[in-house]
Amino acid sequence: MKRIVLLRLGHRPERDKRITTHVGLTARLLGAEGMLLASDDPGIVQTLEDVVRRWGGNFYIRNNVNFKQEIREWKADGGKVCHLSMYGVNLPGVTEELKNCDRLMIVVGAEKVPPEIYQLADWNIAVGSQPHSEVAAVAITMDRIADGEPLEREFPNAELTIVPAERGKQVIENTGTEPK
Repeated sequence: MKRIVLLRLGHRPERDKRITTHVGLTARLLGAEGMLLASDDPGIVQTLEDVVRRWGGNFYIRNNVNFKQEIREWKADGGKVCHLSMYGVNLPGVTEELKNCDRLMIVVGAEKVPPEIYQLADWNIAVGSQPHSEVAAVAITMDRIADGEPLEREFPNAELTIVPAERGKQVIENTGTEPK
């Protein structure tokens, strides 16, 4: 089974709460096992852990990590690292290589990323060569490299489940006595 983890760099707690939360939510939805936050923001951790508790899954969040150490350990364990940016090789040219990775760390920055990221990454990937959102970069990349249809994943142990419907909103509260 493919393992994907997201490393979020450059998060500025006073400015980036919403975008970093959305990067984490997107990674979770599309199959990442967790997010490493290279900044200290317990509020982001609390928000994402609350989503996991209510909506299910096993997604984890680690706060205030040392990005160099995380990358070195990931690579020492046989993992590969791709850095999403506007600069680098075009995503369509490396999609098959990424799909074949069993352990993939996706790195996405907020503010200017440290120059050494470009050296530490196995791939520096341009997700479009124009300014864009890191949320979009994560979504496009993870969708393209997914095993199966990522939007049809089921999340175990959910307290809440949305029932697909053409109109209206239907949410089931799972009490633990009903099958999910």
